[in-house]
Amino acid sequence: MSWFSWLFIVWSRSSQSLLLVWLVGRELGIRDGLLCDQMLTCSRWGTPSSQGLFQDGDVIIGGLFPLHYQPPNILITYIYAMVFALEEINHSTMLLPGIKLGYHIFDSCGRPPWALQSGLSLVGGDNTSCGQSVPMIIGGASSITSQILSTVLGPLSIPFISYLSTCPCLSDRLQYPNFFRTIPSDIYQARAVAQVVIRFNWTWVGAVVANNNYGYMAVKEEIQGAGVCLAFVETLQRENIISDARRAALTIQSSTARVILIFTWYTDVRELFLQLVKLNVTDRQFLASEAWSTSGDLVQNSVTSKVANGVLGVATRSSAIPGFESYLRRLHPIHHPDDEFLREFWEVEFGCSLHLSSSSMLTSLSHCNGSESLKKVQNHFTDASQLRVTYNVYLAVYAAAHALHSLLCPIKDSSSENNISTCSSPKQIKATELLQHLQEVNFTTPQDETFYFQGADIPAKYDLVNWQKMPDGTLKIALIGQVDGFALHLNESAIQWITGSNRVPISVCSEICPPGTRKVSRKGKPLCCFDCIPCAAGEISNKTGSLDCERCPLELWSNAKRTACIPRQLDFLAFNETLGITLTTAAVTGVTVTTVVFVVFLHYRHTPVVRANNSELSFLLLVSIKLCFLCSLVFIGRPSVWSCRFQQAAFGISFVLCVSCLKVKTIVVLAAFRSARPGAEALIRWFGPGQQRGSICLLTCIQIIICTIWLSLIPPVPRQDLGFQGSKVTLECAMVSVVGFCLILGYIGLLACTSLILAFFARKLPDNFNEAKLITFSMLIFCAVWVAFVPAYLSSPGKYTVAVEVFAILASSYGLLFCIFAPKCFIILLRPERNTKKYMMAR
Repeated sequence: MSWFSWLFIVWSRSSQSLLLVWLVGRELGIRDGLLCDQMLTCSRWGTPSSQGLFQDGDVIIGGLFPLHYQPPNILITYIYAMVFALEEINHSTMLLPGIKLGYHIFDSCGRPPWALQSGLSLVGGDNTSCGQSVPMIIGGASSITSQILSTVLGPLSIPFISYLSTCPCLSDRLQYPNFFRTIPSDIYQARAVAQVVIRFNWTWVGAVVANNNYGYMAVKEEIQGAGVCLAFVETLQRENIISDARRAALTIQSSTARVILIFTWYTDVRELFLQLVKLNVTDRQFLASEAWSTSGDLVQNSVTSKVANGVLGVATRSSAIPGFESYLRRLHPIHHPDDEFLREFWEVEFGCSLHLSSSSMLTSLSHCNGSESLKKVQNHFTDASQLRVTYNVYLAVYAAAHALHSLLCPIKDSSSENNISTCSSPKQIKATELLQHLQEVNFTTPQDETFYFQGADIPAKYDLVNWQKMPDGTLKIALIGQVDGFALHLNESAIQWITGSNRVPISVCSEICPPGTRKVSRKGKPLCCFDCIPCAAGEISNKTGSLDCERCPLELWSNAKRTACIPRQLDFLAFNETLGITLTTAAVTGVTVTTVVFVVFLHYRHTPVVRANNSELSFLLLVSIKLCFLCSLVFIGRPSVWSCRFQQAAFGISFVLCVSCLKVKTIVVLAAFRSARPGAEALIRWFGPGQQRGSICLLTCIQIIICTIWLSLIPPVPRQDLGFQGSKVTLECAMVSVVGFCLILGYIGLLACTSLILAFFARKLPDNFNEAKLITFSMLIFCAVWVAFVPAYLSSPGKYTVAVEVFAILASSYGLLFCIFAPKCFIILLRPERNTKKYMMAR
């Protein structure tokens, strides 16, 4: 039968009558011995036992401590911390003056049913008479014990102060209104562990936990809640500890996690370490909970030390109690003949039997000679340098005393010279009032620390400890930091890791993504397992572990490593790049060829081929073509305010001059042949050289006026084209308004179309050298180039729009030059026999 079932049966059968007797007796004053009736006997619930430590007083405080365990162990330091604190208080003139505190301390043996039996005996009074009952109890070495006792004592409003119960469930004031503790809740311990894990960037951690709320709470709620991924979670159950420890050790061996969190009892950890030693797993970094981080049995075990070097753990805050070590060393059974606990400890420690008791546990041993003393003994009992749970007991006593002082001594006697409080009779103690004062307790301990309760809890304070290997191979526990609430104070340089060095171990599923990349989770894997993908062009991540890449502003672009946004490089059609050099070479070549043709025509200006169709227009046409070649150079190079204005004006005016010359030439051809008809002799006179020059000037002036108005009102300006995505930003001559540019192109197109139409009509006129045919072909090329220019210009990115326009200028210029002047140069230079008037006039 489980103890839960046993508790339910016993409680249902016996507790009601017990509580009824206790309550009735309390109301009638029976517990004070005022109306003790011979027919009513107050006795301990269950089997009476005389094993305990008792001291009478005005107010009795109960104590429950697990002294006898399996395996047997004597943990009497807690008892004497309580006794020492009560003696300090009794000697104090400031705390409870005139009131003596006594104690009734029982052994709960670490078993909840026995703790319940002892607890009810304490609140019910003495075993033989209607004596005093305790107004509060200090005990609860386990959370389950505290839950049971708090639940049972709750209806009686008996305050229960625990020094070792850490379950977060006990913070529930609705379920446990009478519970208090001087040790922080496990939830704060779990948060402290999570802070340490985050501090060292351990994102891939294995966990071995006890198969109860102690382990699961820490792992599930705090560790995973802090963004840490668990490689595995193994549970240890005490009933199957060997098989569970073996399974957990195999999991640790096969896991890629290098940091292992262990939230369980030190006895379970010892078995786990033994299994790890058998598997030769000695390269894991362990994180310890307070349940085993300061375990002397593990530290002194030569076998487990092979895998336990460098353990980093959270421990209950330690503190010194002045005078406590001297008090312990002065203890002697002669001075405490009724102390059964001290007698048992003495016989075990010195291996002798005390003649003071005929019921000695070790009857086979010789009698003690009286020279035994604790003054030179060095063990856990006499070592008061690292008091942890012991100090919690000490604090619990002082908290109880201050609550009693607040209840019994609220008014100070101002007439007294020493200003000492005046205390009322302890008979006036009511459990509900004492419970209220305990909730409001706030005092400074003899160690100058402020103590108060936050509900059932105290402010969380922990030590951070590190197991460090000494030169002789043994381990020692070193203090390397503290945790105050949410503040982590850690001396990283003092830590000795599992490797024996100061280098922090790495435990990650995936290496943290460097700057310039972003994290992409792996499908079906924990969040800590991911791939690092480089940021796209124009995006950056300037910190490690970025989830997303940030896009650079328009005026900036990402560098090659995608770690910073840098100013975008200015890009324009430069003279020193391949495309610029090619176009410049083509333009200069065009200028050179045009100059050569001009020189040839100038040298042969008196020949029929040159003089045909007005040689003056031919020279003017060559000059305009040369200007067209030259104006293309203005488009190459870094755009400036004046270059942006000049390039469009030069382009528009040069081409209008060129096309105007062709148009006038075509009109001259038509007029010349039309005037040969009867009655049309006057036609050529109306379109003589003066009219030809005037027509060219008029047509050119119109373009000059358009350019002047456009460039005066809304001229092109140099501007960065941020619309194109890339590391380069194009510096271009932006058209603030395209109306002017369209008018320039439209006017050139109008002149070119009319010239093409006129030349087309004159192509079949009789003559061996009809220039209209050459003009027609050149205008076809000219129009084809500029018609193709429009879509190419609009679709070209960046500087290539400028390159397209320069190409169109050069292509149309070359088309005019070769189509019109190449045949004439061929005759002049290679067929001089055709350069005669007779040949020219032949049909």
